[in-house]
Amino acid sequence: MKRDFQHKDSLPAQLTELVDCTAEQVLLRLGVSSGGLAPDEVARRREQFGPNRVAHEKQATVLRQLLQRLLNPLNILLLVLASLSTLMGDQEAAVLIAVMVILSLSLSVLQERKSDTAAKKLRAMVHTTATVVRAGETAQQREIPLEELVPGDLVHLCAGDLIPADLRLIAAKDLFVNQAALTGEALPAEKHAAPQTITATNLESFNNLCFMGTTVVSGTATGVVVLTGCRAYFGRVADVIACQRVDTSFDRGATRFAWLMIRFILVMTPLVFVINGVTKGDWLQALLFASAVAVGLTPEMLPMIVTVNLAKGALAMSNRQVIVKRLNSIQNFGAMDVLCTDKTGTLTQNRVILQKHVDLFERDSREVLEYAYLNSRYQSGLHNLLDEAVLQHPEAQALAQLSAGFRKLDEVPFDFERRRMSVAVEGRGRRQLICKGAVEEVSSVCATGRVDGETFPLDEAHLARLRTTVDDLNSDGFRVIAIAVKDLPAGRDTCVLQDESELTLLGYIAFLDPPKESAGRAIAALASHGVSVKVLTGDNEIISRKICREVNLPVERVMLGSEVASLTAEQLRESVANVQLFAKLAPMQKASVIAALQAGGHVVGFLGDGINDGPALKAADVGISVDTAVDIAKESADIILLEKSLLVLDQGVTEGRKVFGNVIKYIRMGASSNFGNMFSVLGASAWLPFLPMLPIQVLVNNLLYDISQTAIPTDTVDAEYLQKPRRWEIGNIARFMVYIGPISSLFDYLTFGMLFFLFGARTPAQASLFQTGWFVESLLSQTLIIHVLRTRHLAFIHSRASLPLMLTTSVVCVLGIGLVYSPLAPALGFVPLPLPYWPLLAASLIAYFILTHLVKTWLHRRFALE
Repeated sequence: MKRDFQHKDSLPAQLTELVDCTAEQVLLRLGVSSGGLAPDEVARRREQFGPNRVAHEKQATVLRQLLQRLLNPLNILLLVLASLSTLMGDQEAAVLIAVMVILSLSLSVLQERKSDTAAKKLRAMVHTTATVVRAGETAQQREIPLEELVPGDLVHLCAGDLIPADLRLIAAKDLFVNQAALTGEALPAEKHAAPQTITATNLESFNNLCFMGTTVVSGTATGVVVLTGCRAYFGRVADVIACQRVDTSFDRGATRFAWLMIRFILVMTPLVFVINGVTKGDWLQALLFASAVAVGLTPEMLPMIVTVNLAKGALAMSNRQVIVKRLNSIQNFGAMDVLCTDKTGTLTQNRVILQKHVDLFERDSREVLEYAYLNSRYQSGLHNLLDEAVLQHPEAQALAQLSAGFRKLDEVPFDFERRRMSVAVEGRGRRQLICKGAVEEVSSVCATGRVDGETFPLDEAHLARLRTTVDDLNSDGFRVIAIAVKDLPAGRDTCVLQDESELTLLGYIAFLDPPKESAGRAIAALASHGVSVKVLTGDNEIISRKICREVNLPVERVMLGSEVASLTAEQLRESVANVQLFAKLAPMQKASVIAALQAGGHVVGFLGDGINDGPALKAADVGISVDTAVDIAKESADIILLEKSLLVLDQGVTEGRKVFGNVIKYIRMGASSNFGNMFSVLGASAWLPFLPMLPIQVLVNNLLYDISQTAIPTDTVDAEYLQKPRRWEIGNIARFMVYIGPISSLFDYLTFGMLFFLFGARTPAQASLFQTGWFVESLLSQTLIIHVLRTRHLAFIHSRASLPLMLTTSVVCVLGIGLVYSPLAPALGFVPLPLPYWPLLAASLIAYFILTHLVKTWLHRRFALE
């Protein structure tokens, strides 16, 4: 399905006027030579056009962030209540509500600014570059940050690259580009450099233009930058395709909770208003009290608590070499229960060594090594670790001298369907095609073999012997690549895909990539935290099994790409849970496996860094890549590792769960407290001949309570809470609310009875005593109960809160008590409390804490709450 960008599909004239030009004409019009731009011209153009950066990367202004926070439904409700209080003449209530809104807004925006600044610094640690040719003493390719590109730069492209700007191609070889980000088309588009007559104006019809934000699937090319930054096509639609933020399950859960509280308020407020109006006869006071109760029931600190927790989690993860690109992905990180990962560099050391270069009779072969070197030396696609190992062989110096006698003619780039690539070279008086790739795929296009200069037909006996040898090497942990050649006609300067036929198989090269010593410990650590590891690789089954065995990853079942392709989506969903190793997978098959796991109810993370990992990274709930990954992998990922290690991932999972745990603490507190307050307020309103608490007292109580909760993001989380994946479960919150909430109401009624019967606060004349006593009990009980509810253990003895949380709750309790005896007491309607009240209150609070702990413990055991 195509994206609806038709209103922006008219391309700028700077691009369209170059479509029908030759490469020489393109360079002439853009004022650039074949050697690239000179340094002074680069500086001039950067001054003229600015950095190559799209608009959505700009940080929002403080005013814009304030407005975004202000439009939260909870804050809107509070402002409406403040306005009502002003209209009814209750200025003190209006001021207090405004203070609460300002407190929530300022803390949220302050933390958001801090996290944005930190995230900007963290993102600067993740390097995405472009390969350009610029003039100087000698024109040469160099890597520069994407932001430094200017119109006129010559950019070299290969598989895995992001297109860094809008380009006009001037040379291309088998270039296929994925334009799905702009057009919605799943299939890659073929591109070429030839002039084109414009017959349509839609983006897909321009075959010699490449657009910012698309990616190279295969092939190579050189293009000249035409438009950068916001002037590029991608920059013009970035507000549509790049700024869409997909809510995580946690976002949706938090929003559901907020609206649940709002609906709760919409039911409670009219009830409180009517009951107090009917029983007291003062409808104005009843309205003010109902408004204050509505404010007290509003979890206005929820946005701030979430923001601070996410920011704190991101900074903590950065100290562990984990860079969070999208803050909201942290929660999914903690909820992850399946980690899919590639093999190379994660389970292995990513230190590939060329160990063998042998002919078909398993003897060392200089010829095989020479042809392997020529292929790696002259291929211009994405150089991988295998190529680097060939080029860094101990005989590299002699091989380099050999390659000087050859020149490259052409190449057929690698792709993941053929699993091989070829270069055409001329040397020693011959023109030859040199092919390398996976043994099965290369041998399938070979007709003959050659050993010691003698050529012979490849029959089934030779192929069977080769398969046995390769299987033996794979079982010992070797990665095997076949080498084949073919003579080309004397007049041929090019090669095409069809030339990969009737080849002569020379032998193979074998590489060793030892397993990481830390991989076994990391897999065990992830398992202890409830995360199962599955390996998704394009490599073969035998070598993958060998690596899994060496890192103590049990493999009970293996599924090959061919089997994945043969299954329906439903069959795949039923099968994947019991498979630990997926081998010989194509890129889209990795994404299919992840989708099947998600359909089975799992939260899936994927760790990958290759060209073929882009679809899987986008499909996963948490896409994880590394700083050294190809561009498309880094751009698709939510989280970037500065160190490719499963141990680092395990630490990140722990941080994600800490973030979730602290947010849930506030939500459980708010839900249970509000549920209990409902019974207390309704009962007291119906029973008493006066208001159980003045509106101003309700608001002060709520303000002080909110202040006490601001330190929750600093709190520690129980070790056993971190052992399992954590998801939003509204049912568990509801159970907590239903069972814990009424306990607070029970002790509120105990306080009511104490004040009413023991201290004589029965008539309107003694209303201030009753209101003061409930204010103190309500504030102390709901502020201190966080210490009981924050852990499943015994508070203060087996589990202690963080020092900031201890301090804020203590300070708020002292302030609450101090207000009763302060000069502000008369204005707030407080009177001194009788001395016997305090020991009775202390006994009541202790009993409340004990009963809550007992019920909480029973809840954890009965419903397996965490």
